[in-house]
Amino acid sequence: MPLYTCKLGASDGKILYREFEAAETDVLRKSLEDQGFFVFEVNKKPFQFLFDKGIKRRKIDNKALLTFNQEMLVLIKAGMPIMQVLDAILERHDSGKLSEVLQQVREDVKGGAALSAAMEKHGRAFPYLYIASIRAGERTGDLPRTIRRYIQYLKRVDGIRKKVVSAVFYPSILVVFACLAITLLLVYVVPTFSQVYADSGSQLPALTQFLISFTSLLRRYFLLGIAVAAGLIAGFRTWKNTEAGRYTVDRLKLTLPVIGDVFTKYSVAGFSRTLATVLGSGIPIIESLRMSIGTLDNVYMEKRLFEAVRFIEEGGRLSVALERINIMPPLALRMLGVGETTGSLEDMLIDISDYLEDELEERMHILTTAIEPAIMVVMGLIIGVIIVAMYLPIFKIAGTVG
Repeated sequence: MPLYTCKLGASDGKILYREFEAAETDVLRKSLEDQGFFVFEVNKKPFQFLFDKGIKRRKIDNKALLTFNQEMLVLIKAGMPIMQVLDAILERHDSGKLSEVLQQVREDVKGGAALSAAMEKHGRAFPYLYIASIRAGERTGDLPRTIRRYIQYLKRVDGIRKKVVSAVFYPSILVVFACLAITLLLVYVVPTFSQVYADSGSQLPALTQFLISFTSLLRRYFLLGIAVAAGLIAGFRTWKNTEAGRYTVDRLKLTLPVIGDVFTKYSVAGFSRTLATVLGSGIPIIESLRMSIGTLDNVYMEKRLFEAVRFIEEGGRLSVALERINIMPPLALRMLGVGETTGSLEDMLIDISDYLEDELEERMHILTTAIEPAIMVVMGLIIGVIIVAMYLPIFKIAGTVG
């Protein structure tokens, strides 16, 4: 998500400068105002695509965050004060990014700050959703329950992400090796044959002549082709990181045959589980929706969801709002409507997320099962055509001799 620098006025009269990630300026401004800050300025940081990798490195990864929360939950349930909890955790984590951040959080808590306020100073290290969950737990006085829910959320989200990555890993390896094998044939093997045929001076079949001409051009302009391809990729990435570029790409992803459905289910499943987690922490529906929008990781869907939030602010129901923007399957919408009617919205959102994740897993299994043989067939055909083209002159000469 985009990174913003904010100038804020605190309730004690202090002027604060903080950095936050948010889907849109209006959402961040509204969230900060709800937290009791007076917002002077909210400015989007320019040229973020140049620093995205650095920002990601500064974040605490999910595994470390999960371990930290599991340890904190056990210690808080044992009745230890928050200062002793942080001291005990710091004894176990004596190095690394988490340790550096916790040292500063500990000092702020020692100075009288709430845990959520101390963590908020490190908005790049801790996810915004996590800080909001901790704050909600402090408001309700049931921090262990909030932490437990966030642990469950992290485990489930990390689990579905690993399944998606493992599903596309093997096909990706196949594609890479297929491209390398074909490139090796075109750049090294074919030129060897073409030199032999050139020395013989015989008339070559059209397919063989075309392949030799193609490989000749490929070898001549190979480095230039790589440079052009690298330039096009760099230009595309620069354009994609603009607001208009990302909106266009994200919208296109959802319209792709078969794969678009996978993107949609993945985004909506994550959004539903996040919304259930935030609602369970005691945060009101409108604020929960605004906080959960960023988990869609799709600008087009985020803008559509903002329309739904405005509709709910005017008194509309969540199920009707989501039906109007058409980002959820019909069955999920019916489940959501039942949850609103029976007062079990949080549980129904978890059920929707489970349902969508199961659908996603099944669809990914079907796709990978179909893609792997398809890659092998295409690779075999291309290599087969190259080999046949190279051996056609030999067959022709053998036929003439016979």
